[in-house]
Amino acid sequence: MREAAASENTYSDGRLERGERTRRQILDLAVHLASAEGLEGLSIGQLASKLKMSKSGLFASFGSKEDLQLATIERARQIFVDAVVRRGLMAPRGLPRLWALCDAWLDYAGRGVFRGGCFFAAVSAEFDSRPGPIRDRIAALMKEWLSTLSVAVRKAQETGHLRADADPDQLAFEIHSLSMGANWAHQLHGDKGAFDRARAAIRQRLSALTPARVTLTGRDSRKS
Repeated sequence: MREAAASENTYSDGRLERGERTRRQILDLAVHLASAEGLEGLSIGQLASKLKMSKSGLFASFGSKEDLQLATIERARQIFVDAVVRRGLMAPRGLPRLWALCDAWLDYAGRGVFRGGCFFAAVSAEFDSRPGPIRDRIAALMKEWLSTLSVAVRKAQETGHLRADADPDQLAFEIHSLSMGANWAHQLHGDKGAFDRARAAIRQRLSALTPARVTLTGRDSRKS
């Protein structure tokens, strides 16, 4: 009986593992399609055709189009966290970390982590005036990113890398606006220099709020 139970558990675990792999495969395609064509353009039939799967197999993973859209957003968040947030947080606390977060975002959008540029820029424009659970989740995640920037600004102030009179929320807003503007210029006009210009503008803004002796690396220039 023990052998039978062990065999059943192995079989069950194998099915779960295959199910998770299939779900990940579906969502990895969905995030790229949605970044270029919009969340509204996603369909069970479209994904099934591209992945050469049955519609019933896709329905087993997602019960409705809205479920698929929400799951796609969550997968995009995971990719964004790995590409931007974790990379940024590896930098030393203070101004180096704030700059690393900015640079990681620009790199993520510029090197095409998502097929259509920044996933969240695309879906935000698509759903910003459409109330409902999709819009609410997108708004919450965008607020989460702005909060990450605001906290990084505050930490830079605590370490003495940025002036204490700087408004963290205002600075986070400006950084985000410059980044989104670069993504827009790159996607709409094919402007390959947009991200470099955004980097220069963010550097200039941070430098204006940085004590004269501190560089963007957080080092005291008097000791270099």
